[in-house]
Amino acid sequence: MAKKYRILVVDDEESITFLLRTELEELPDFDVDVALNGTEAINHIQSNLYDVALLDIKMPRVSGIDVLKFINEHSPTTQVIMLTNIVDYKTAIETIKLGAYDFISKPYDPGELIATVRRAVERRQLVIDKEVMQRELNRISGPSGLVGESAGFKASVENARRVATSEAFILIQGASGTGKELIAHLIHNESPRRDQPFVAVNCASIPDQLLESELFGHEKGAFTNAYSTKQGLVEVANGGTLFLDEVGDISQPTQAKLLRFLETGEFRRVGGTTAMRVDVRVISATNKHLQREVQEGRFREDLFYRLNVVSIQLPLLRERKEDIPLLVDYFLKRKSKANAKKLSPEALEVLMRYDWPGNVRELEHVIEGGIVLCQGDVIEPRDLWMNPALSTDILSGPPGRAPVNDDGILSLEELEKIHIEKALKFNHWNRVKTAQMLGITPKTLYLKIKRYCIKVSSASD
Repeated sequence: MAKKYRILVVDDEESITFLLRTELEELPDFDVDVALNGTEAINHIQSNLYDVALLDIKMPRVSGIDVLKFINEHSPTTQVIMLTNIVDYKTAIETIKLGAYDFISKPYDPGELIATVRRAVERRQLVIDKEVMQRELNRISGPSGLVGESAGFKASVENARRVATSEAFILIQGASGTGKELIAHLIHNESPRRDQPFVAVNCASIPDQLLESELFGHEKGAFTNAYSTKQGLVEVANGGTLFLDEVGDISQPTQAKLLRFLETGEFRRVGGTTAMRVDVRVISATNKHLQREVQEGRFREDLFYRLNVVSIQLPLLRERKEDIPLLVDYFLKRKSKANAKKLSPEALEVLMRYDWPGNVRELEHVIEGGIVLCQGDVIEPRDLWMNPALSTDILSGPPGRAPVNDDGILSLEELEKIHIEKALKFNHWNRVKTAQMLGITPKTLYLKIKRYCIKVSSASD
């Protein structure tokens, strides 16, 4: 999908704005707005997102430099090109120090103008890409490939590919560690928006009071420590895909604001009064049963139906155990490149007998630990026991069966409680490390500890 770049032309000479608008709009990838004074320019900037602004330096009342300072505060990714007369060169150079991208002298050369605008657009994209890349580097991710040949998994991947070319909102459902974000990446990469940003937000890892600011941004002074205006992630994702991971953990007040944004494409920064609009495709994911959350009053029904235009369900790892050998081979090749390791048949049998409550992410961590503990080239069952879940009482039954006690087979909730208790003990009751090992957020771990009434040692963090 070819993106239209939004340009704002600001000059108090109507003939100049007319010529600039005419020349720029002759090109198919530019949409142009004009303003005849600084006040009008600021009004445009408050309600629209621009890639590039062309500013005349000398204007009555509100000068181009005043508008430049406003852009730096309220729309920092917008690239500014100053329009100046030859006699104003010294002033033009000063604007570069104030944050302008470049300046062009009047009368301008049309070819030079177009080339400068295109370079400014490229620079803005680099700024956004840097922010997106930094978020990708900072987040804790699961395995980086979609691996599997089981019928259920292949059906989920095929469904994702089928809907990728549409603009429909998609809800990906599945337990933690099943690969929801990988499916979201697949949808984005095979969509018409593939060349635009993919921005992921883990809604469960951001405190409720900060999530709205993270999504929609905030104005300077909106709250304590809001020392400058911050663009929200919906602005960073403009033209691309916004991935809302663990959307079921969003609080109800923020749910209402998210619903309005999804229905209109409009939002207001925290502390702001002006509505802004972006064009994003939203993919969401959750490990919760959202329909049950709706029935129990924790999730808005109208928001659920807005997110759930298309639903993709990912299978648990224990439901596709035939994929375990393929996944093991993938992780071994990716994580032991320098000194390739192999898995013994006995170790593979251990993995095939386990029920994997942490799904693919847990398998990845077990293989990574086995590589570290293995003393030779072959990973044996003893090398897998670094994970507290892989203890003998968990694996004592025949293949394919859950652990049993005197009363029969344990429920999944009882098994999860045992699993969490062992992980906590293994990590000396450090909740942050335990959450990382289990592939969940510290907030989710805290809720599960409360739910299962697990007695936490006083040595915990």
